[in-house]
Amino acid sequence: MNVLLVEDEPAIADTLVYALKTECFEVHHALTGQEALDAFAAKPFDFAILDIGLPDMTGLDVCKKLRESSTVPVLFLTARDGEVDRILGLELGGDDYVTKPFSPREIVARIRAILRRSQNGSTAPASAKLPEVPTGVLHHDPAAMRIHCHGSELDLTAHEYKLLLVFMKNPRRVLSRDQLLDHAWADPGAVTDRTIDAHIKSIRAKLRTAKAGAEDLIQTRRGLGYLFVP
Repeated sequence: MNVLLVEDEPAIADTLVYALKTECFEVHHALTGQEALDAFAAKPFDFAILDIGLPDMTGLDVCKKLRESSTVPVLFLTARDGEVDRILGLELGGDDYVTKPFSPREIVARIRAILRRSQNGSTAPASAKLPEVPTGVLHHDPAAMRIHCHGSELDLTAHEYKLLLVFMKNPRRVLSRDQLLDHAWADPGAVTDRTIDAHIKSIRAKLRTAKAGAEDLIQTRRGLGYLFVP
C-alpha cells in the first residue's frame, strides 16, 4: 500500500513515517499541499493522510482538489477539534478525522479499518442485497445506514449498527469477540472484549422492543462467541 503523508511538522511526520513503514506501508512524505498534489499527479496512491494546517493551503483544499479526479481514502489530521472542521472535512470527501495528539498505533488502525471498508465496498455493487437475511425480519438500507426489524427502524448507536451489520453479513457463523472488535472498532486495542457483551445486550433489547422474540436472532456460544441465526 502506497500512502501519501502531508504533514509540515517534522516530529509528527517522522513518527508517522516510521510507524507506517514498520507496518509495511510505502510512504511518500510531502511538506506542502502543492507538493502533495504534484506527487499525486505523478503516481497513484492507495491512501492519503492530510494535515489540515499546511503552510500554503489547507488539507481541506488538498482533499477538494484530489476529489476532482480520485476517490482515494483520506484521513485528516488536525490540532483543531471544532465540529465545523470535522463536518466540512467529511463533506469534502474525507473518510475519517483525528485530532492531535494521537498515537501512531491509532493512525495505523484507522487506516486499516478505512481500507477494509473501501475494499469491501468495491467488491459488490451498491444495490447488492445481504445474503440469507429473510425479508420482514431484518432489512438493511445501506444508503441511509439504517437497519429495520419487522419494519421498525432500530435506534442504534454507530458501534451497534456496525456490529449488527457484521452479523447480517455472516449468518450462521460463530464470531469471536476479537473478530467483532476488529470489524466494528477502528482501534480494537482501545476497548476490551467485554465491550462487545455490553453492546450485544443493548442490541438484543432494541430488537426485543421492535418485535418480541427478535432478540433470539443473536445467540451466545459460550466460550466461543456469538452467532446470528436469521
